Order: sequence, then structure tokens, then C-alpha cells
Amino acid sequence: MSIEKVRLFLEEQGYDGVLLRRRNNFSWLTGGNTNYIVQTMEAGVADWIITREQAYLVTSKMEERRIVEEECADLSFSFEVLSDDWYKPAEHLIESVTSGKRMAADMPYADWDVVDEELGKYRSILSVDERDRYRNLCQKAAKAVEETCREIEPGQTEKEIEAHLAAKVLAGGMSIQVLLVATDERIYRYRHPIPTEKKLERHAMIVICAEEAGLVANVTRLVYFGEFPDELRHHSAAVARIDSVMNHATKVGATAGEVIQAGIAEYAERGFPDDWKLLHQGGLTGFNSREFLANPDTPNKIVVNQAYAWNPSLPGVKSEDTVLLTEEGLEFMTYTGEWVYQEVEVEGVTYVRNAVLVR
Repeated sequence: MSIEKVRLFLEEQGYDGVLLRRRNNFSWLTGGNTNYIVQTMEAGVADWIITREQAYLVTSKMEERRIVEEECADLSFSFEVLSDDWYKPAEHLIESVTSGKRMAADMPYADWDVVDEELGKYRSILSVDERDRYRNLCQKAAKAVEETCREIEPGQTEKEIEAHLAAKVLAGGMSIQVLLVATDERIYRYRHPIPTEKKLERHAMIVICAEEAGLVANVTRLVYFGEFPDELRHHSAAVARIDSVMNHATKVGATAGEVIQAGIAEYAERGFPDDWKLLHQGGLTGFNSREFLANPDTPNKIVVNQAYAWNPSLPGVKSEDTVLLTEEGLEFMTYTGEWVYQEVEVEGVTYVRNAVLVR
């Protein structure tokens, strides 16, 4: 259970308790339930205080009934509710059960240590239930992107394509953390492109970071209308190779920095020695779109039951999927079997990677 992981964190780090205010930590602790009203804020409308012996739900009376009845009705642990009127700050409620204790928090509060990065080491090792929910989310998110690529038409604006995908994501019970669309020359100019009024001519890149139950699926797909240029075909094959090398390096005991180093070497081998500097290359995912963005010096060790999303890019192309490191090896959770693929062999292992859909 997640609460046991939180208490293990308290014991190992020497804290008496921790204040959890971030939306993803609420979802983590409650097995996928939510505490938000404003989706663009990291904090929700109900907090948890977890000590070594007790659990407290801190919220306003305005939110209390729904949070308790709909988000906390079937929890595996008991808790006490601390609430007051919506127009009164919650500090006195928090103080009432934490006074004299050595406390930490997942975001700035008073003078307490901020420990969300440390919590991520516990949060990122996914339970059986979390892995099952994650697989389902990844399939829904990937299929929404792939269906969008098959349905859009030249002449649509990037914002219209954004809306087309957003409708599928929201109807599927997911929410949107990131939705990027670029068409034609904007794919070459900008590695992180937000949608504009530009109209699609031949080439589109669509990116989603879709959230459900606190977990985040990360997917990129590309589509091209007309005769596929040789240069783009070459770039697509090269980025698939880089992506395969990075995923091949994602092994228990390796560091995330070593994965990046392997990717950098392959960028150079493919003839693009500096392109890795033009966009972050991804990192650990799960209850954040990225728990951290890896760089060549990142020391974090890779362990089983963690999820990663690497996203190498070259001019006009990008490769991004969400993968899970299991006891049996790497599982591409956003692989649907319904796309167009290219095979890449790395040290005797064949990786089936996404190609550009040509329509």
C-alpha cells in the first residue's frame, strides 16, 4: 500500500510526519482518486497529513462531503477528518496535529523540509494495481493519438487538431497535462511546439501527456500526407535507432545518466552530435509526466517496476513512448499494435518502434 511506502519514507528519513498537498500524491495515496478542482494547479483542495501512527485528511467544510464520500470511501486505512469553513486558512488545523513534531512537506510549507523529490523514489516503484491501471491508461492515450493522426486532414489548424485529440482524451476519462501539435516547418523549427492557428499542409506531430488516477502516459506520433521525402525517412530511421539504444540501456542497476550517455553516443553515430541538446531526452515517469529529466550526470539508479519515457528528436521527427521495466524486461505500454512500425536491432534484441504514418 502507498501509505506503507510513506511511512517507510518517514522511518528511513527520520521524520515524524509529512504533509501531502500535491494532486499526484493524493492520487498515489488513495489508489487513484483525486482532490482537484482547478486542474492547472499542483495542489488540490484536500491535503493528507501522514504520521507514523495516524492519517489526517485536511480540507474545508465546503469540500469535505464530496471528498470523503467519493474519493475516500473505500480506503484501506483509517483517517480523521480535520475541516473548517472555506474562508478560514487551514494552518491551525495542520498545527493542531503537528506541533512539536519533525515534519516535512511535498511543497513549500512553513519552514518544513520539501521532500517531494525524495518521495518520488518511493512513489515511482509501482505496485501491481498501479501497473495495471497504467497499462490501461497508456493504451487509451496512445489510441487517442493514433486515431487522431488517422482522422485529421490537411487544411485543419493546429488548434483544431488539438481540439480533436482533446475530445478523445477527455471522453476517455483522462485529463490533459501536455498537448502539443506542430505542422510542417514548425516541427523543424521548434522541438516543444504549442498549437497555433497554422494550417496543416503535409506533416503533423502530435504529443500527449495524459493523466488518469494520478498516473501520466506520454506519447508522440507523426503523420505525413503525400510522397514521403527521403530525408524524413532517414531521420525517422535514425531517431528510432537512438530511441531503441536508449531503451536498451534502460536496465536494472544502470543509472538514468548512463541511458542519456548511450543516447548521446548514438546521436553522434547517426550524424547528429548536438541535436540531443535541443530538447530534453526524457526520464523517469509515473505519477509525474517526468519525475526528473535525466542528463548525462543523473545518478538515479534504475529499478524494476519503474516507468520511463525517453523522447529523442531529430529535424522533423521525434520518438516517445511510455515503458515499464518489469522482471521479464522492458514493456512498451503505449504500443498498440495498430500503428506503422520499423524494427531496430540492438545487441541482438529487436525493438519495434514507431514510424511516420504516411497517408
